Amino acid sequence: MTFSGIIVAAGSGSRAGGDKQWRILGGKPVLRWSAEVLLKAGAAELVVVVAPGAQDRAAQALAGLTGWRAATGGDARADSVRAGLDALTCPPDQPVLIHDAARPLLSAAIVERLIAALETADGALPALAVADSLRRAEDGVVTEVVDREGLWRAQTPQAFRRGVIEAAYAAWTDAEIPADEAMVVRRSGGRVVLVPGDPRLMKLTFPEDFAMAETLLSQDAPRYQTRIGSGYDVHRWGAGGSVWLCGIEVPHDQTLIGHSDADAGLHALTDALLGAIAAGDIGDHFPPTDPKWKGASSDRFLIHAAELTAQRGGRIVNVDVTLICERPKVKPHRQAMRERIAALLDLPLEAVSVKATTTEGLGFTGRGEGLAAQAVATVELPAPQRE
Repeated sequence: MTFSGIIVAAGSGSRAGGDKQWRILGGKPVLRWSAEVLLKAGAAELVVVVAPGAQDRAAQALAGLTGWRAATGGDARADSVRAGLDALTCPPDQPVLIHDAARPLLSAAIVERLIAALETADGALPALAVADSLRRAEDGVVTEVVDREGLWRAQTPQAFRRGVIEAAYAAWTDAEIPADEAMVVRRSGGRVVLVPGDPRLMKLTFPEDFAMAETLLSQDAPRYQTRIGSGYDVHRWGAGGSVWLCGIEVPHDQTLIGHSDADAGLHALTDALLGAIAAGDIGDHFPPTDPKWKGASSDRFLIHAAELTAQRGGRIVNVDVTLICERPKVKPHRQAMRERIAALLDLPLEAVSVKATTTEGLGFTGRGEGLAAQAVATVELPAPQRE
């Protein structure tokens, strides 16, 4: 099933509170839901049309996915669709599915129905019959009953062969802005058919729509799973006048020796987060053999691990760091350490724990040869979907 896809994600989403395509739904950005479905269904190419300057946000929302590229949209939806069409490389006879990012709960079944319909039609779109009785009103007062017979609720994606939709847009000379692509194709004489839609393929228009979509997703098994990662790090003492611990510079008559700033607390915590999402360890991402990390702030390492967690739809629940040393005294700085970690991870203070202990003079920490740190992080990740 070879087809190309366009996701229109350039709107402001003001009625839903703004930027709805970037909001998290069910553990991942709204845009990512339909992008994953189209790519998994076999899209040979996928163009994501975003507002000017939003390419980085798209890259973050779709991190880890391949086969897509961004295009810059316009003020009107039709302008964005045309920009998406211009960015395609497929031949004129290839089916193109044009989808709104605001409809995240797309299914492969809808994709299959649309492509099958193009065997005998110039265009196709999913639709649901109107079930409610309809009224026309003015100033809140009913003026007319509207017959619902023959009325349908149109959804997306809308499907056309590339040559058909491009020719239809080229022939559009009206000053009127078209409501959708089906209108453009019909105006040019094309035959557009309906395929069965999906009630779950709702459009996120108002804030309450997000709550409804979350409820629909909560019925799927299970939406999240809890992951726990642990980290451990050691650095030896050397000559110096201060030491970095959990993002705070602590005055001391020695410093910890390492390729970066040797913040053992943040190194252990970074490894804990990477472990929770099964993304290797700190050395994989920031090799000590790379000179660009010489003297680097460990804040950068922790933020990187947090960003990877977010890209996978994860949420950090809580973190716990234990510093193991005889000196320096950690308690006077513990609150500042907690606050620093909370700021770096965008966590509430009560979700961050920093503790310290000694080894009663035993081992390398007891002899004052080095400092050790261990950390635990709890993360919620979207559960793998059942095939």
